[in-house]
Amino acid sequence: MNFVVFDLEWNQCPDGKEKENPRIPFEIIEIGAVKLNSDREIIDSYQGYIKPQVYRWLHRRTKELLHMEYKDLRNGGRPFKEVLQEFFQWCGSECSFCTWGNQDLIELQRNMKFYGVLHWLPGPVFFYDIQKLFSICMEDGRSRKSLEYAIDFLSLKKDMEFHRALADARYAAEVLQMLEFPVVMEYFSIDTFQNPRSKKEEIHISYSQYEKYVSREFQDKDRMLKDRETSSVRCPKCHKMARKKIRWFAGNSKSYYSLSSCQEHGLLKGKIRVKKTDHDTYYAIKTLQLVDGEEAASVMEKRESLRKKRLTRRQKEKEA
Repeated sequence: MNFVVFDLEWNQCPDGKEKENPRIPFEIIEIGAVKLNSDREIIDSYQGYIKPQVYRWLHRRTKELLHMEYKDLRNGGRPFKEVLQEFFQWCGSECSFCTWGNQDLIELQRNMKFYGVLHWLPGPVFFYDIQKLFSICMEDGRSRKSLEYAIDFLSLKKDMEFHRALADARYAAEVLQMLEFPVVMEYFSIDTFQNPRSKKEEIHISYSQYEKYVSREFQDKDRMLKDRETSSVRCPKCHKMARKKIRWFAGNSKSYYSLSSCQEHGLLKGKIRVKKTDHDTYYAIKTLQLVDGEEAASVMEKRESLRKKRLTRRQKEKEA
């Protein structure tokens, strides 16, 4: 199996957000990629420029980062579908995608949907987030640092200009080469731009220290949160039901937390992220993670802080 590390550069509406096309706020103008074999040796590279069709001028920020003019893409770029088809053919059928962060994969699918070719990349898409893997291998597992930070941290040579697709793809590939391979292979990521629709398509994944569940779609958010599978808490080690110490509570309208205890393996922190689709349905991404006492205390503090804020707000409403 090969690894394809890719990076995208995109343009946005030069006249401001209020005039952008909401279906494609970021229009891809460059694809750069590096292919590695199963030993993580670089064996090939790809670069393709795309002629803009939605935004006919480059945003000021795009020109500053890429040192590129619209005429360069108008004269040297090709249609999106033509470049994308060539890129996928170059990737081959047996490859795993790798990116620095998850934004590139989201925007790739958004552009594909706009041009009517999303079926070329069936989802949900499993991939390797090198930014996350760098944090797991080299730092605390939570921080998300820039690509240049990682290059400096690993004392890798900076001989290419950042913010060009092929250069950033190569830099990300060099970071990938430095990470522990067993960790890389275990902690793959899931992109849910194309989320599960039915019970049959739901995703259950067990990592060494936590579990992830991606639910089917629900018409109603409250019904989703009350669903047995969404609200249940099982230990990621033994998969037995855990005893809830703090039941699910809202951090905000998009996230919910809980604290539970497994008799054999200790404390578990639960988090549910509520996602809304383009067609106004909901799905949940639930993670259950074994935590220490300090992390458990932070969940308790969060609940107490929210309780106090609600109490203060109610008192002010009564006084008004």
